This record gives sequence, C-alpha cells and structure tokens, in this order.
Amino acid sequence: MSLRLAFHQARSAPVIASLAASGIAIGIFSVLAIGNASAESNMPRIIFKGGPAFVSLPLESSKLVNHNTKRLRFRLPQDDAISGRPLASALLTVSWPNGGWVPVPRPYTPVSASDEPGFLDLLVKKYPNGKASTHLHSLQPGDKLFFAAALKGYGWKANEFPHIALIAGGAGITPIFQLAQGILRNPEDKTAITLVFGVNGDEDVLLRDEFEQFSREFPDRFRAIYTVSHPSEGSPFRKGYVTKQLLEEVLPASKGDTKVFVCGPPAMETSLVGKVRSTGILGELGYRKDQIHKF
Repeated sequence: MSLRLAFHQARSAPVIASLAASGIAIGIFSVLAIGNASAESNMPRIIFKGGPAFVSLPLESSKLVNHNTKRLRFRLPQDDAISGRPLASALLTVSWPNGGWVPVPRPYTPVSASDEPGFLDLLVKKYPNGKASTHLHSLQPGDKLFFAAALKGYGWKANEFPHIALIAGGAGITPIFQLAQGILRNPEDKTAITLVFGVNGDEDVLLRDEFEQFSREFPDRFRAIYTVSHPSEGSPFRKGYVTKQLLEEVLPASKGDTKVFVCGPPAMETSLVGKVRSTGILGELGYRKDQIHKF
C-alpha cells in the first residue's frame, strides 16, 4: 500500500517536484530509452540502498486480502537478493496506466521485511479514481513494475525511546507496520510498542495475522488495539473511532519519553496532531509537537 495512498495523492506534487529537482525524473526516461536489461542483469544483492534504483521487477503473485486491497509480490533479480531498504522508508514506483505516455509516480511502503530474500511485497488498496492503484490491481504474474528510488523516511535509532505509540487509520497502516516489524526483528532493539489501529469495517483490519504474531512473540513489548467504526454483528473488535478517550486509556502513562507515530487520512491526522497554531488530541494528552511524527 502506498506510503500515503489515495488519501495522500493530493500530496504527490511535492514528490514529483523533488524528483525533477534531483534529476531522478531524467534518469527514469534515460533508463527507459536504453532499456533496463542491464539494470536487471547484474544487480547488486542489496537492491534499494537509498536514492535512485531504476529497476523493473516482475509480479510473482497477486492475492486479494479484502474487497479492495491486494498483496502484490514482486520477484527480486536474484533469489538471494534483498530489498535492503532503510527502515521507515518507501519505494517510489512509476507506472504507465493503460499504456499512456504520461508516467504516474506513487510511493508505496513495502510490508515484507527488508532482509527477506528473493521478493518484495506491497499492500495496495484500490481507489475508484486511483490511476496507480487501479493499474497495480490489473497486473498479472509476469507483468513488471518500475521502481525508481527508495525514499528516505524517519531516521529510526534502536532503543532511542523506551516506548513508542503507533497510531494508524485505514491505508496508513503500512508504514506503521514496517516500523513495528523492523523494531521487533532487530534483536538489539528493546523498544516497547503500542499500536492503535482505526478502520471502517472488520475486513479493513489489514495485517491482523502479522500483528497477532507479534503479540504472541513479544507479549511484554507489543500490544495492538483495534477500533472499528462500523463493525459487523458479533465483531471481536471494539466499536468506535480513534478518540481522546481511547488514547488516554491505552497509551503509556509516562508521556515525556514516548514517541508517537501517526499515519492516516488527513482528517484523522489533523484531529490527532492539530495544525500549526492549534493543539490536537495528542497535545491535549500532554504530548509535545516534537514527540509526534507524521508519515
């Protein structure tokens, strides 16, 4: 799923502008002009070290995980190759929907571990008017997707905070999941994690199996709270939204040394973080602006 997905498409302009400024856009067309066979033939074992990558990866499998979301697995150039992307980073993809001439760049956050050999997984939600997401959902095994670059995200440092809070809404779960996965897979990192995940319906609780596995493996360090605004009858989830009352109930009592990461629809982020001159729910609970990071 994209780093910000469709609810972040309005923010794509800065990404495109930065591409042009850095020369990546020129590089894309240069690679296409000469073909990418050489890029695919002698790739280093680490595919995404940060910055330009310029590689086309074939789709290996496509799995529908709910009514509008697919898990897409792309094959890396060698069986022992790893994506190697930095933690909390995204990958900039470029596609040409319907064979058009105008490229559509979109950042997506992988949900497979960066040291997983041989493949790369994206979780992509399809939107009615989403050019990139619709195109990706139409891909068949063997079709290729062009990956232009790794986009640097938050510079995570192991054990910098004793406890972090991860708050996600809907499609914003992918960078949140990647961060939790990276922390828990690092034996040197002892950071404790509280996840609060708000969605519309039961079927939108994506990556639940993975989160439940985290809870079983790290019962003293990982806790997940799901809240569903329109749960089905007999739902195992609590009903409601990500509210001040909920966060006051589940977030760490000691706020001074806790970092909070937020990713969700703009309205949700605004209610949590506030604006430049306003205090959101997190501020009302005692969290400073510098304690909060929005993906």
